[in-house]
Amino acid sequence: MATAGTGSDAPESARARRARIKAEREAALAAAIARGLTPEQAQRAVDEEARAEARARAWDGRPSVPAAEAGGIPSLRAPEPLRAPAVAAPPSREPGPSEGTIGRFLSPSKVPGRIGNLLYLAALANIAAAIVRPWRNRMPEVATYLPGAVEGYVVAFAILSGLFLLLVARAVKRGKARGWWAAVILLSLLLVFDVAEGELPRRPIATTLTVLALALLLVFRRQFAAASDPTTRWRALWVFLGLLVSSLLAGAAFVRVESRHLFEVRNLGWTDALIAAATGMLGQDLNDLAVTPTPRLQVISNVLIVLGLVTVLVPVWLFLRSPRQVGTIDADDDRRMRLLLAAHPDSLGYFNTRQDKDFVWSESGKSGIGYRVVSGVILASGDPLGDPEAWPGAIAAFLELADSHGWTPGVLGCSELGGTIWVRETGFQALEIGDEAIVDTTEFSLDGREMRNVRQMVNRIRRQGYETEMMRVRDTPVEWRAKALADASAWRVGGTERGFSMATSRVFDADRDPDAIVIVATREGIVEGMLQFAPWGHDGMSLDLMRRNPAADPGINELLIVDALSKAPGLGVRRVSLNFAMFRSTFERGEKLGAGPILKAWRRLLQVGNRWFQLESLYRFNAKFRPVWYPRFVIYPRAVDIVRVGLAAGRAEAFIVFPRLTLPFRGGR
Repeated sequence: MATAGTGSDAPESARARRARIKAEREAALAAAIARGLTPEQAQRAVDEEARAEARARAWDGRPSVPAAEAGGIPSLRAPEPLRAPAVAAPPSREPGPSEGTIGRFLSPSKVPGRIGNLLYLAALANIAAAIVRPWRNRMPEVATYLPGAVEGYVVAFAILSGLFLLLVARAVKRGKARGWWAAVILLSLLLVFDVAEGELPRRPIATTLTVLALALLLVFRRQFAAASDPTTRWRALWVFLGLLVSSLLAGAAFVRVESRHLFEVRNLGWTDALIAAATGMLGQDLNDLAVTPTPRLQVISNVLIVLGLVTVLVPVWLFLRSPRQVGTIDADDDRRMRLLLAAHPDSLGYFNTRQDKDFVWSESGKSGIGYRVVSGVILASGDPLGDPEAWPGAIAAFLELADSHGWTPGVLGCSELGGTIWVRETGFQALEIGDEAIVDTTEFSLDGREMRNVRQMVNRIRRQGYETEMMRVRDTPVEWRAKALADASAWRVGGTERGFSMATSRVFDADRDPDAIVIVATREGIVEGMLQFAPWGHDGMSLDLMRRNPAADPGINELLIVDALSKAPGLGVRRVSLNFAMFRSTFERGEKLGAGPILKAWRRLLQVGNRWFQLESLYRFNAKFRPVWYPRFVIYPRAVDIVRVGLAAGRAEAFIVFPRLTLPFRGGR
């Protein structure tokens, strides 16, 4: 039963469609009866022809006629192609990482970890022996089993020894060269001390463990080659001297206040006060030296012990820690990145121009990877820049850097092409963590039933007097930029600026982002919301910043997105990347019929996290605009590394925020 065209490009109304279908059906019945069929036979023939036509339309991928409009005949509706097409990775033109480098990540040596665990055990046992009362009362017996424990020593030494071993064990477990040196020196001093004091026969277990750990460290010396932070080599010394002087002066002042009870001297000299303070910092209870013990002297003793711990442990932590983010992207790196982005555009590539990232280049310079180091994880951002055929060279340089510092490599938010090349070159594992929403502006429209809610919301907020204006950042008035920077800061929810893989953290920066595109929503001349898009080649843009006045009417974000998509072709933009939706497939599949119990449970867990991170809300907001979903992946060496890489990614994106401690004499960043 063929359908005739309407003869017009205007959309056909539902009433006209029903009238047309009815007329076509009656014409088909009349033609069948004219061929000599009975009315019943004609009815069956027309119904069968309608069924066949509905099945053909469904299999061809064209929307079929609804059942109510096809004479009650059920029909199928083919899903629209909103999933990105599969990709094929090109062959490599540059050598990738060596098998030895890859092997150290896929099958790392267990020796540093086991030695580190042994030191961790000794450290925790020392601390427990000092804190738990039954153990503390039996300190001489405990000292028999613990490397680093000295028979008859005070509680402060137990805590200090335990904390020191914790720091050393952490560095040893990561294969740090400085950790190896610290552990060897510490264990050697313990043996020398035991020999000098004649304690070897009385502490056989502790001595055996000390000798075993020292022997393992010496035998497997070559497995401890990871570099530590080069900037802290001398900084640790200056911090130690600064803390030592300040702690001694503060302790001496406390001692002088109580000098009458301590030594029965009203005005104790600074030399004697400094000696008493140093003794207290080493763990001596001042009441044991006092002529008249008092509760205040006990408090001062505790304060001096804390000062001693801080004076020793902070420099040790600085000396053993991993290198901190320095931000090595200079003007030359920025220029080279922009040249690669112009030749090989990527939707997330422009976000590598953040100032808090470092960059590593392949040997040929045709490709590079932006990264950040977080908690011992070197985290790459998105795909490598440059020609995909040169990506293996950048991957090799990236892994060599990770190997030289003992970092765990990870990749956050790479595309299917990037993930394919990573897995092919390294054998690492990939996990889909979400989808990037990309809209083709030449096909975007508010027409159709699927866009009804967005259309109604946008029309309603337009009637309330909201208007939009869109332009390049370089074309924005100077007064706009200052006002936009103030508004963006004031409208931000919370005090933490989130972003790593999909944000530049720059607002209306005409010097660094002249080609970025901004759109603002105003009402009676007052800006109520704004969007900023980072450049994506010559015909695309990626959402960078979305801010609105909390007091503005609902629907302002929908208005900004719709007008940005509508006005983008006027600026030569055809592709628009919206927000990244984490775990989109879980939310989509978990609510469908037939979803398994594990998938449903995982979806419910993510819905709980939606209260803080807006995971499902972001997915549903993006889905309103009918984008094509492009999967994004996280890459990690082994299954046991996924938790560590995931926590580092959460910290990099500021979903997980720990309070930062500012140290004296810190210097730098």
